[in-house]
Amino acid sequence: QVQLAESGGGLVRAGGSLRLSCAASGRTFSHCVMGWFRQAPGKEREFVANIWWSGGGTSYADSVKGRFTISRDNAKNVVYLQMNSLKPEDTAIYYCAHRRTWEADFGSWGQGTQVTVSS
Repeated sequence: QVQLAESGGGLVRAGGSLRLSCAASGRTFSHCVMGWFRQAPGKEREFVANIWWSGGGTSYADSVKGRFTISRDNAKNVVYLQMNSLKPEDTAIYYCAHRRTWEADFGSWGQGTQVTVSS
């Protein structure tokens, strides 16, 4: 079982930056994919970015490409989401998630952290 804990959310003005962190524990991470998702009020949860723990390959949603960067610290078992040039439409609860490389779905989720971007 994997435990995930997000932090770093808050209130920021449009154009500002935030860095989210996801501390992971409970098992080894050599064969996993870590992801960030978000859910805005009244909307379905959507994919933001993910990173392969081994190798560091990344992918992003088109809506955040060029503004957000996902990274990981292997020694600390932490995944980051650097968010720049934030827009009001980025306002959402952001969730960290984990899956093994051979699994189709993310099976472990954090509790989420609120990001609010004011105009």
